[in-house]
Amino acid sequence: MKSLILFFCVIGVISCSTNGTQTPTLKQQIESNEYFAFTKNKALEVVKTGFNAGDGYGEVWIRDYNTFIELSAEVFPAETLKENLLVFFRLQGDDGNIVDGFIPKDKAKASEGGYDYIFTDLEPNYAGHKNTVETDHETSLVQAVYKYVNKTGDTGFLNEKVGDKTVAERLEWSMDFLLNQRWSEEYGLIWGATTADWGDVQHCHPWGVFITKDTKFCIDIYDNAMLLIALENMMDMIPSSKNKWQPVYKNISANTMKYLWDETNQKFIPHVYLDGSPFPADFNENEIYYHGGTAIAIEAGLLSKDQIKISLTKMIENVKESGAGSIGLTMYPPYPEGSFENKGMYPYGYQNGGDWTWFGGRMIQQLIINGFEEEAYLQMQAMVKRVKENDGFYEWYTVENKPEGSGTFRGSAGVLYKAIVLFEELE
Repeated sequence: MKSLILFFCVIGVISCSTNGTQTPTLKQQIESNEYFAFTKNKALEVVKTGFNAGDGYGEVWIRDYNTFIELSAEVFPAETLKENLLVFFRLQGDDGNIVDGFIPKDKAKASEGGYDYIFTDLEPNYAGHKNTVETDHETSLVQAVYKYVNKTGDTGFLNEKVGDKTVAERLEWSMDFLLNQRWSEEYGLIWGATTADWGDVQHCHPWGVFITKDTKFCIDIYDNAMLLIALENMMDMIPSSKNKWQPVYKNISANTMKYLWDETNQKFIPHVYLDGSPFPADFNENEIYYHGGTAIAIEAGLLSKDQIKISLTKMIENVKESGAGSIGLTMYPPYPEGSFENKGMYPYGYQNGGDWTWFGGRMIQQLIINGFEEEAYLQMQAMVKRVKENDGFYEWYTVENKPEGSGTFRGSAGVLYKAIVLFEELE
């Protein structure tokens, strides 16, 4: 009889502990998890209050909206979600570029060293702004439209006219901008400024969100992985575009792994510089492991299952060595003190090693999607536990697990909500 019970335990018909007692299955743990229930309810409560990134922001940012538009669809009508997307298209630049975010015109006050606000004849109510050091605005909009169409079934949105172009045409135009204005012929990849992983603060300038004469241009994994996801989304939404974009997609995918993947160390190289590194010659930047960019690379389908497993192992090791609260840790080790002029980019501060659920939650999603359900569940606990303990979705956490920034950060709410739904959908 004992051998029969052991057999059933091994094949997973029932879950058994070493002392012969029955333990909850993963599905049972998911269903009874008090933190999951609290986080879902809190996410719905927070997203009902608007579309700006969080209580510390006045703007609606496309890189954030992309990560909570599906959650917003649970509580807002499709027309409201669509209107936000249309604002980005109305503010689209003459070269096809997409603004980073928008704010009501009456709040767009010029200030020395602040935003140079963007206005267009097509948009009567809002002004735009663009953190030019980052190259994820266009790709974030394509992904957000894709999520909107899939969630609402509103395929007709793609044919709506904004000025003299349809939404579908404007999506392609935004991708053309990247190939025309942010393209490295040498590497066959898009470039941006020297930032920390997925961040939008460059190494030079006290604020660091605008390209300047001191900017050092480089290629990184986050921007190019975001582009691959966007191209895949666009070809799915607009099948007639495949002839043009499939070869581009294929080449970017190959070049990303050719130039950015370090096969020896099984990790992505932080930056491939177009005209030299801004950091001292004795600084080995490749010792830094980018958590956020790696998560997006997995979403882009760049890594094999074995490589995903190795990546997770490295992230867990980094969390242990740093003392951080979760695998949302931006990177490890962080850039040394003084690497960034922005005072908020100290080691383990903000985007330089802060712990961001906004990206950790996306890593959880990819673990579930790629068959690492048990590992995903284990790593998820720290993220949902602190939502309840702090009664909110904070922007980021210190290495001591102290919450920082906006307490209603909708991007974090969106990625955690989606991860929990993925858990609940497991057989």
